Amino acid sequence: MGTMATIPQSTKDSLEVRLLGLIRKDWPQVRTITVKFRGSFAYITAITKDEQTLPLCRLRYIGYSSEWGFAPYRASHNDYADAYFPDGTPTGTPEDAFNTASSLYLNAEPANQPPTN
Repeated sequence: MGTMATIPQSTKDSLEVRLLGLIRKDWPQVRTITVKFRGSFAYITAITKDEQTLPLCRLRYIGYSSEWGFAPYRASHNDYADAYFPDGTPTGTPEDAFNTASSLYLNAEPANQPPTN
């Protein structure tokens, strides 16, 4: 493993904007999100309409604003575990990561997504 990529400020800003747009469109039960950056990681937490705070996932910056590594939050262990996306790939978009983690923790599917089967 090489050195950790530093997340540029422009990527930090665009990540938050992208995810806020996604929740406004597809996740009506989410009021807002928080994104905390540490090293090459972005930690995504949802705040629901009923004020629950739900850690969702950690994204690993790999040098591209559109491709990130993914680690869903594991409440049972209070940590994050690297995982593959549902399509079997090790990296994906922040939106795919948010949708995957939100589907787990909000027990719902994104509102405006076509069915997968």
